[in-house]
Amino acid sequence: MWDFIQRVLHVWSDANVEHSLSVYKRFTIAEVNAGAVLVAAIPGHKLRLIDARMTAIGGAVGATTTVDILATLAGVSRKLLAVAIAALTQSAVVRAGAANAVVLADGASFTANDVNTALTINKTGATATTATHVDVHAIYVLERF
Repeated sequence: MWDFIQRVLHVWSDANVEHSLSVYKRFTIAEVNAGAVLVAAIPGHKLRLIDARMTAIGGAVGATTTVDILATLAGVSRKLLAVAIAALTQSAVVRAGAANAVVLADGASFTANDVNTALTINKTGATATTATHVDVHAIYVLERF
């Protein structure tokens, strides 16, 4: 897989054009509670989120405060998207910027993050319960550093 990514990055860097990528992952509620990688760090590149959405599977997410997409900027963790559990009812698709899906002010959620860092998922608050999984769909860009 890494060989394929390197070939794609080579073609893109030659063209000096940004291309968006998409990832769709289903995380168990245990993975959400522990924290998990949504998009792994790509050596020599910055990840920039373009859009994201979440869906609770197997029930509503309960007990915690938010389910979050996190990144790193200037060596500090930042919350690109915080989806309140009020929005994470079973099967509801919650898009970044919608009610109860908070992004950073002034478009900061959609700016490049530190080079060689990942996008991750985690929760804020108590241990998340009830739902069996959370689906996360993220659209992002790789920016060559």
